[in-house]
Amino acid sequence: MSGETKKRVAVTGLGIVCPLGANTEQAWTKLAAGISGIVRIDDFDVSALTVQIAGRVPDFDPALYLPAKEIKKTDAFIHYGVGAAAQAIADAGLDKSDERLLAHTGVCMGSGIGGLSAIEKTYHAYTVEEKRKISPFFIPSVIINMISGYVSILYGFKGPNMAMVSACTTGTHNLGLAARMIQHGDARVMVAGGAEMATTLLGVGGFSAARALSASHNDKPEEASRPWDADRDGFVLGDGAGALILEEYEHARQRGARVYCELKGFGMNSDAYHITQPSPAGRGAVECMRQALKDARINPDQVDYINAHGTSTPSGDKAESDAIRRVFGERPSGLLVSSSKSMTGHLLGAAGGVEAAVTVLALHHQLAPPTINLQNLDPECANLDYVPNQAREKKIKVGLSNSFGFGGTNGTLVFSAL
Repeated sequence: MSGETKKRVAVTGLGIVCPLGANTEQAWTKLAAGISGIVRIDDFDVSALTVQIAGRVPDFDPALYLPAKEIKKTDAFIHYGVGAAAQAIADAGLDKSDERLLAHTGVCMGSGIGGLSAIEKTYHAYTVEEKRKISPFFIPSVIINMISGYVSILYGFKGPNMAMVSACTTGTHNLGLAARMIQHGDARVMVAGGAEMATTLLGVGGFSAARALSASHNDKPEEASRPWDADRDGFVLGDGAGALILEEYEHARQRGARVYCELKGFGMNSDAYHITQPSPAGRGAVECMRQALKDARINPDQVDYINAHGTSTPSGDKAESDAIRRVFGERPSGLLVSSSKSMTGHLLGAAGGVEAAVTVLALHHQLAPPTINLQNLDPECANLDYVPNQAREKKIKVGLSNSFGFGGTNGTLVFSAL
């Protein structure tokens, strides 16, 4: 699409559900204060697991967003996704009575894994408890596109209704593709992002078996997620959801909407290297960020802040650090890079949605959230300002959000102040 015909995409609403809080205000307050949301798991037996901590969502009430009968029929990842979407819709002030708006509004929200909890419970009930009965609502309760389906039905949105699934890049890809739908005229408004609830026995146990999780901080959960720190030993699994309202800019302006910023650019590609490990020196991430900047028509020296993928894995952090230096220079002046995963843990398919919202809020508040637990910088990840341990006020006009996932899938979003 040529630059002359591409429509501008505004961000007019935000919704966050994560280990730092059940709504956007709670989450941002703790992010800005550098507070960890990682806790010891206490609702199932973890005694046989090497990893016994996770990022759990506190005080979330699905009844605020879904009828009681639908809550019983759906998995928690759907509850989180609908909750984040509902917050974003309210924040944007979308009018449910406007039939023309409903006809041109769509939903694009995915999950990396889907209804793992409901799968576990159903299998246990059928085999161990020998109930020999499977609910007729089991399949709709676990399939990933039901976040978008429920949001569409609850609000009457008749535009595109879909879900992208791409592991830890899911939320970012849903946002980028939703923006392109608006740019191409397929919709005027899109609710987009991702959700996840995978801190279950199989979720924690599976990632632990793959030696992907931090196993050395069970007694001090808040210290476990430590991106770029020399003592990091893996990521911390977390739950949540993040949603943005993306809107064709002129449509937003005409209805008098508050515009946070623009989603200016999107890049996506593949490492084509390994199912779980990043390509050497972050080559795939380099090209992904360059694609996004080219799409945004923004030069690297115009970027003020990067919300990094920053999972706290030894190989991933180094690869992203290498990639950022290759795109932005060996010692990029004034560029701040931080990882909100140091506080939330890694939310898998929800990560891109939550972190995009955090990037938008960084622009909105002119504040870069910190990377906590960064006490002993890994010398192989040096020469970048990772905003260690304390948030920093800064004039932020352009922010970038990275997501990289299993299968070698990459995604980058570029946000710009008006």
